[in-house]
Amino acid sequence: MRKLLLILPLLFILTLGVSAQTRSGNIGDASVKMVKYYPNPAVTVINFEFQKSYEKTYSFQIYNFVGKKVYELQNVNQKNTINLDQFTRGVYIYQLRDQSGKILEAGKFQVVK
Repeated sequence: MRKLLLILPLLFILTLGVSAQTRSGNIGDASVKMVKYYPNPAVTVINFEFQKSYEKTYSFQIYNFVGKKVYELQNVNQKNTINLDQFTRGVYIYQLRDQSGKILEAGKFQVVK
């Protein structure tokens, strides 16, 4: 039962990420990404760049693989560098949200140490 309780948040986040990826970018063109990130896998820092059409009112969250929010950035800039000193080795999910909380894009990246 305890394992099931740990897996449920993960499945919820992964479901959100998959559905958000199909809505990313311009309407009707799911192949256009709003977020570019590198390097992946990352060791000490990871860079997130947003296309020029982004709005400063967007928020950006990072979740670990069990669904706990480990980083949040309000009012994003076009380029953001995140220090990974406090991140442990593993896979992380990012979400870019608009002002109403709707997920505009989601994805995953890996931290290796």
